Amino acid sequence: MSSFKAIGLPDWLCNALHAMRIIKPTSIQAATIPEILNGRDCIGGAKTGSGKTIAFAAPMLTQWAVDPCGVFGIVLTPTRELAMQIADQFAALGANVNLKVALVIGGESMINQTNKVKENPDFIIATPGRLAHIISENPDDVRGFSRVKYLVLDEADRLLTDSFGEDLAGCLKAIPDPTKRQTLLFTATVTDSVRTLKDKPVAEGKLPVLLHELDKIDDVVIPDKLSLGFILTPFMVKEAMLHNLLTSEDYGDSSSIVFVNRSETAETLRRILRKLEVRVTSLHSQLPQQERTNSLQRFRAGAARVLVTTDLGSRGLDIPTVQLVINYDIPRDPDDFIHRVGRTARAERKGDAISFITPNDLTRILAIEERIGRKMEEYKKITDNQVIKNSLKATSKAKVEARMDMDREGFNDRSRNRKRRLELEAQFEGKAPKRSKKNIN
Repeated sequence: MSSFKAIGLPDWLCNALHAMRIIKPTSIQAATIPEILNGRDCIGGAKTGSGKTIAFAAPMLTQWAVDPCGVFGIVLTPTRELAMQIADQFAALGANVNLKVALVIGGESMINQTNKVKENPDFIIATPGRLAHIISENPDDVRGFSRVKYLVLDEADRLLTDSFGEDLAGCLKAIPDPTKRQTLLFTATVTDSVRTLKDKPVAEGKLPVLLHELDKIDDVVIPDKLSLGFILTPFMVKEAMLHNLLTSEDYGDSSSIVFVNRSETAETLRRILRKLEVRVTSLHSQLPQQERTNSLQRFRAGAARVLVTTDLGSRGLDIPTVQLVINYDIPRDPDDFIHRVGRTARAERKGDAISFITPNDLTRILAIEERIGRKMEEYKKITDNQVIKNSLKATSKAKVEARMDMDREGFNDRSRNRKRRLELEAQFEGKAPKRSKKNIN
């Protein structure tokens, strides 16, 4: 495998990568960095954990160092957590060259973020909703966007759905057209909507879009070191089964992520497990931004060994020590399953993914197995007798207490009020309310 210097990166950036213990380029980095440096638009598709952020950050920083000019690049990504992670990586790479990075996401002060944008940072890392809002409310403050040389869509398959269409359009109107900038799209799943961009018309003097799809969407490879298992779980004992698994001999000390489909489920499980003395934290859209940030920091630092999350935590987040992923709820989309289990078995490490299957989940499981081309093996080390003996009574009591606490603190009222506020905002704008994943940003 070639070195970073051999594929065109300058010494200062190679040294920064070495300081981060990133010594040799991965396949996606080796394939895309030289082409981006050569001026080509690029679509990069590779499995999670393959180093896609460095694949677009490194060539952008290389060119920025040659000719810094106002806002040099904008990176858009679907979730706040992923935006924060990308911003951290840019800051680390540019720590010794006075790089200015602005993070523009929901849940933070609009005034502070608008002021950061006005200062014309070198790079802006943003979620589309917040950046589009700043652009529409403060058109005079984003004149520096006219010099943008790079636009990156990270997790492009999500950003190119209808959920983000309006906000994405609002961001694009403030930057140069595609003939005057490079556009880089990166994703773990190259959908048809992404792939068809390869065949778009190319302006005179503009190099064509280049597609590097290392892991085709129709031929997804689940790493060999990732073990896929399932537990047949009656709905009424799912909490007890979860507690038993997390405290079992196999996983009692493991760093684990538990995926659920709803914010209310995530909050309920966090409270149940905490009452049962499991070091746990949670991540979901009903948490204030500071709590979301703190939760990830606690999990990364090992202060919590279990993270209960919605699909907010399924894309892009790099937490190398995760040993176990549990699908407490089965996702509706097989691709979401791929992203979830991709949180473990990263960077050649081993990892396990165990899915709880209720009778209502059979159709989804069959679709997932067809999609990934693998069968899950039944995990048989936890028996009904173990669950009844070790967990059922305790979790039932903890669940009742957790529900009472949530009612007393008005958790469901806050959820209803937030939903109503979004509906009123949509009506005020003369549009039907959006029922989409967009609002998790």
